Amino acid sequence: MLRYVNRKAKLKHIVMEEEPEPHATMTATAKDTVSSEQSSPQQEAFFNNEEADVGFSASCLTTAELQQHWRAVKQEFRSIKLLFDIPSARIREQTVSKYVVYQIVVIRSGSYDCERVTIERRYSDFLHLHQELLLDFSEEMEDIVMPKKKMTGNFSEENIAERRVALRDYLTQLYSLRIVRKSHAFQAFFTHQELKAAYNLLRGGRFSRALEDLQAALILQEKLSSHNPTLVIPTLCAILVCQRDLEDFDAAFQTGRRALPTVRRYELRQYHGPLLEALVDLGYSLELPVAQLQDELTRVRDAPHGQASLVSLKELVVQEFV
Repeated sequence: MLRYVNRKAKLKHIVMEEEPEPHATMTATAKDTVSSEQSSPQQEAFFNNEEADVGFSASCLTTAELQQHWRAVKQEFRSIKLLFDIPSARIREQTVSKYVVYQIVVIRSGSYDCERVTIERRYSDFLHLHQELLLDFSEEMEDIVMPKKKMTGNFSEENIAERRVALRDYLTQLYSLRIVRKSHAFQAFFTHQELKAAYNLLRGGRFSRALEDLQAALILQEKLSSHNPTLVIPTLCAILVCQRDLEDFDAAFQTGRRALPTVRRYELRQYHGPLLEALVDLGYSLELPVAQLQDELTRVRDAPHGQASLVSLKELVVQEFV
């Protein structure tokens, strides 16, 4: 279960600092001018935010747009501080079982974090994470102790309160290890269950529900995966598909432009063509100038690996978590 609460977060607990990661060096040049033919508000907004479409090649950008792009690149090198909280827990009873679920919040500190997402995990989920991490990082985790399960009294308020604190500290200790916090297992602990449910909703045509869950999961992914921007690309593409099928074309277009620079920069060929095709179609629907995107799409399709671009973005998205 995943809930999104838009409120200011109180910073209470131990803060761990995410060390900045160096990214590939990029070079770019700028044209002296861009077309001034745009006249509608949507067209004006398109050009005002053109820096969102910058990749390795920025030949279509003005100097001002390049400056805005490099400001965005510098943002990637700022330290990210995260803390973990487990503010509450609840007992869930089913026909043949009874267990405790813990509400986990990941908070970006350094300033007020108004984007709070709460996920629920059982003790067995923590145990599975611990066992999975030990397979790869047994030496690094030799000083980290997983809170033990008690044989009795698991549902008493006192024991649940103690377990909340112990599990919170356990996550904080894991995050303090650079190699662990970047691992697939650690990332998946916070997002896999919710993303799987969201993709099932998407495949079932329940786009509003899927969109809500995907947007909340994206917040978590962005907080946890600052070292690797490519991890959010599948989620952004799934969000675009939902927005487009809900006929929110402007939001879908903005989501696509948000994803495109990373797709270009890291040469994610699987997504490049389908994403460009979706943006071109959305641009036509919104009466935006898309000649440059169309030219880029043609180059991608004519490239040696262009056959991968024949799959639509929706076809690509629905293959996730199958």
